Order: sequence, then C-alpha cells, then structure tokens
Amino acid sequence: MLDEQPVQAADGGFRAVQGKSRKRVFPVHHTQEPDPVSEAYSYCNTPNHTEQAWEGHSPADYRLLSVHVMIRHGDRYPLYSIPKTKRPSIDCTLSASRQPSHPLLSPFINHMGQGTSGHWEAPLGSISRLPNHSVCEMGELTQTGVVQHLRNGQLLHHAYKRQSLLPSDWSPRQVWVETTGKSRTLQSGMAFLYGFLPDFDWTKLTVRHQWSTLFCGSACECPARNRYLEEEQRRQYRLRVANSNLERTYVDMARTLGVLTRQLRAANPVDSLLCHLCHGLTFPCVPSGDGGASSCLTMAQFAVIRQQQKEDEVDRKRFGVYRKYAILAMYPYLNRTANKMERVAKAYKGDQQPLRGGEEVFTLSSGHDVTMSPLLSALGLDEAKFPRFAARIVFEMWKSPPATRGRAKNRGGKGERSKSNLRDEDVFIRVLYNGEDVTFHTAFCHSKDRHISQPLCPLKNFLTFVRKDMFSVVNATSYKEACFKHSG
Repeated sequence: MLDEQPVQAADGGFRAVQGKSRKRVFPVHHTQEPDPVSEAYSYCNTPNHTEQAWEGHSPADYRLLSVHVMIRHGDRYPLYSIPKTKRPSIDCTLSASRQPSHPLLSPFINHMGQGTSGHWEAPLGSISRLPNHSVCEMGELTQTGVVQHLRNGQLLHHAYKRQSLLPSDWSPRQVWVETTGKSRTLQSGMAFLYGFLPDFDWTKLTVRHQWSTLFCGSACECPARNRYLEEEQRRQYRLRVANSNLERTYVDMARTLGVLTRQLRAANPVDSLLCHLCHGLTFPCVPSGDGGASSCLTMAQFAVIRQQQKEDEVDRKRFGVYRKYAILAMYPYLNRTANKMERVAKAYKGDQQPLRGGEEVFTLSSGHDVTMSPLLSALGLDEAKFPRFAARIVFEMWKSPPATRGRAKNRGGKGERSKSNLRDEDVFIRVLYNGEDVTFHTAFCHSKDRHISQPLCPLKNFLTFVRKDMFSVVNATSYKEACFKHSG
C-alpha cells in the first residue's frame, strides 16, 4: 500500500508524492562508510533541498491529541575563533533578498517587531528576537538558521492542518513554548513557531525560560549524572590522545598558522571550519612572512578531525557510560512530557470532548546539540545521526477510533493496566526524528516487541519506560535512587 507524503520543496512550498511505507528509518549500513566531509555537509542542513516528512501520518480515523517538539537551534556563527586568522565574513541581519530566503521571512521579521505584546520569562525579555549584527557575533543565529526553522515550522503546520490539532481560537494554556537563555535558541524557537502558527496572537503567548540545557527544571540536582558525564569526558580524552593521526594533524595545522599546538586545540578549530564549509567559504589562511603565497588550512585536515569525531561516536556507544548519563540527564524532560500526554489523554477519556482551552496540546522546546544528543540516547536511538543544525524530535499522541478499540478489546485485553487507567488500546505514541518515524527503534517499543496487528506504539509503553524501565540501565528503580545512591 502506498502513502501520500507531504513534501516540502526548496522554495518552502508543498506538494504530495506517492511513497512507500514509513518503516525506512535509519540508513542501511554499507561496507564502505560515508566519508566525513559528506557527513559534514549533511550536518549543515542547508535549506536547498526537497524534504519529506512523516509527521501527521497515522492509520485512518485516528485522532491526533497532542504534539511535543524538541528542536536544536539552526545554523549559527562559530563559538570559537581560530588564532591568527580572519573570522568568517557572514552577515547576521535578515534580508528577504539574500539567500537562503523563504516566503515567510519578511512577515516573520515584521511579526517579531510586535513581540513586546508577548509574555517573556526573565531573562528572555532582554534578548533580541531577531539576529541583528551585520558582522555576526560569536554563536549568533544566521539567516540560514532562521530559514531552517521557518521551514520546519511550516512543514509541521501543513502536516497537522488536517488533524485540527489547535483550534483557530486556541487558548494560552494549549501552547507551551520554552527555550534556553541563548539568543540562537530563542530566535530559532520563534522562527519555528511562526512557521507553525503564522501571525500568532502575541497576547496569548508565554515564552518560558529553561536555565539548563537539559530542560530539567526543578529536578536538575543529580550527583550520579555528573559522575557519569565526567567518566564520559575521560573516555573522550583517552581516545583523542591515542589518535596519532589526529595529533599529527593538529601539529601540522598549528605550524601552518604559527601558533602553539595546545593553543589551536583549545580553539576547537572544527567549529569554525564547519561554518566555512556550511557557508561555502574557503578555509582560513595566513600570509607568509616573506610576502609569498598564503598558507591555508585544508579539507584533508578537516576530514581527519571529523573522522575522529565519527570514531568517538562509535566508541561512546561501545563504552556505554554516555547512555547512563543520558538517562539521568533527560528523565526530567521525558517525565514532564509523559505527564502532559497523560493529562491530555485523560481529558479525552470516553470519547468526550475536553473542555475548551484545556490541556497543553502543543509543546515546543528549543535547545542545543547537548540537549538532543542525550535525548536520542535516552530513547535508545543509538543509530541516529548526531543532531544536525535545526534537527527536530517530535512526539505525537494519537487516539484510536471506537471501532478499533472494540476489536482490540475483543482480542483479549490481557495484561497489567497502566496506572493512568487508560485502556491499552486507546492511546498511542509516535516518535519522529527529522521527519523519519523511529518509534519502533526506541527502547520502549523496539520492533522485536511489536505485534504485527499494531500499527502504533501504546502510550503505556512510554509511560512505563519513563517511570520505571529506563532506570534499569543504571541499576535503579527511580530517578531519586539513581541520582543519590552511593556508587559501588
């Protein structure tokens, strides 16, 4: 059976194409791995290609109850500068006449000018709602980053339009927006939201501040999490110093620039080189002292550093400590998401319509790579690629039609009911990463546990995972026990 997919073209428009089942999730492993430079271009996520997305797809007559989105900020200026080189020349003001652009860019700029009507948790109100420096500041969101999230938001707007997720007169309680205190995450969140809810009513919007990149709110204290992170950092260091090719490359780069090797390494040159690559700029050069040809950093040197990063990802999975860190790092966010889903599900119990303006049905969280990477790991998505610029993880909650529930009940209805008293066959969850359905690759709904007659994953699987099963990775039964028990 063929499905019709929403496809976003490079110009921001949409068209429908026929496609195969949404089960293709992770790339097939070939004997020859992709080269590190090609992978870097994928990481850039330049908005110049047609994108397919599986958000909003479900069996016929299922009802979408809520959507929870975690995004990584879009393309940004480097956080570090390479010693003795000119910083990349990039304009961080916004202009619809400069590429990459988007049909929503001009109205988005105008709408952000009305943002004083919104409610901003401190210190977000003092942060600019748009990137606005003609010479980018360190870490500033670029126009590319804004366009990436206008596209993301518009893509989900079209994906959910038929599902009537939000009424036109949505209430302030139904939309939850949160961001860390960096301009790049706040601005990315605003671009996404504008694509998703064009010309939204500022007076109904509250933008909430998350002081931690882990979105852990009031549950951030966890000594064991910090110990796992320190152990993971020691593993990274050991692997890096054991790589003689990487060391030779850094020595060679430092000699080219005329700086100490340790000074170059401390400047994390791959961050700046990625910016050059993503924006089509030549790699940095320094003039020679005798007036001859300039000496430049090379693509081959960049490839060595990127290759080491890929090897580090493989070693990280093998070592296993990062998964333990990730479980404790992302439990507070996952638990909040589970609680929100359960409240919405209860509001729809018995096929009755919930009260107008009730529970949160759309949540947007705007974070960083250090937010999304542990989230992917905590969910058990170890094969997922490292979060690119403007990456997105989407949690959807669906309710089955009455006829489907009746058939499921007649098939047996055995097994323990979840604490929420939701019938197992009532409510389901889907997880999508950059538009791909990864539900049956998660730790709580792995394909080997999948019933052939079940097209979606029961929400109870997710609730049980978050409240109990995920802690088995750290030999505990609760977050508190895992965080505060003495290490053996």
